Amino acid sequence: MTRTNTIERLKDRKNAVILAHNYQRPEIQDIADFVGDSLGLSQKASKTDADVIVFCGVDFMAETAAILNPDKKVLIPDLGAICPMAQQLTTEELLEAKRKYPNADVVLYINTLAEDKAHADCICTSANAAQIVESMDSDLILFGPDDNLAHYVRQRTNKKIISIPEYGLCPTHHQITGADLSDARKRHPEAKLVVHPECTPEIQEVADHIASTSGMVRYCKASAGKEFLIGTEVGLLHRLKKEIPGKRFYPLSKYAVCPHMKMHTLEKVERALETEEPEVTVRKGVADKAREAMGRMLELSR
Repeated sequence: MTRTNTIERLKDRKNAVILAHNYQRPEIQDIADFVGDSLGLSQKASKTDADVIVFCGVDFMAETAAILNPDKKVLIPDLGAICPMAQQLTTEELLEAKRKYPNADVVLYINTLAEDKAHADCICTSANAAQIVESMDSDLILFGPDDNLAHYVRQRTNKKIISIPEYGLCPTHHQITGADLSDARKRHPEAKLVVHPECTPEIQEVADHIASTSGMVRYCKASAGKEFLIGTEVGLLHRLKKEIPGKRFYPLSKYAVCPHMKMHTLEKVERALETEEPEVTVRKGVADKAREAMGRMLELSR
């Protein structure tokens, strides 16, 4: 029996669902029940009737699933799958900013840990960040932890946005440079440039389209273009090629690899289902507060 067959049997026996982010290894995407971006995964996690959720993503994603499903067991195949960006915002820094700007609304990117989400007025993803910020009551927004996403939102709202921390970023996206773009343009001059808003302003400002990972998939499906330069983590290319076989996709940088997203393997997924470990839990007081902020986002994103 193949490992994939064993995983399917364990899923059926334990009433489990596998959720995978678009940056996961191809074989993980292929065995998942749902593959998507942070918003789509949050929506699926909030609606699943499974008893067990196996989350193939990074730490904050599994925490989010646990926050939204306090009565379900949430597993992450490898506890080492942490998000470097989420580590960049400390709770102390967030509380200090709230004291300094008491009239500001706090909108935190979903790429934050649960302890920080508990202090937010609303959560956002790259798919809905501008919409969420615009819907807040205050004209002053504390926004973190990604300053590149904050730049993207600033171009789409008149609200004043203060980044916390000042230079928060995703290392995988931030290292995609103008030199990468120049080289890619030479190799694929007809390709449309589609990038994630975690990329630098330099890259955003010359893109044909900026979107979340699932938004990038939708754009490429609808576009009349036949070739695309993809400015995000290389894992998305597997889904693009699988769902849109008639078009060609090239990574803007072949080095845009998140090592943490690649930590989950079929062997680790099988082990997690068999042992029901490692389990991800969030303290009730933190989870209850964070759930309010998450629920507000989900309501505004309907």
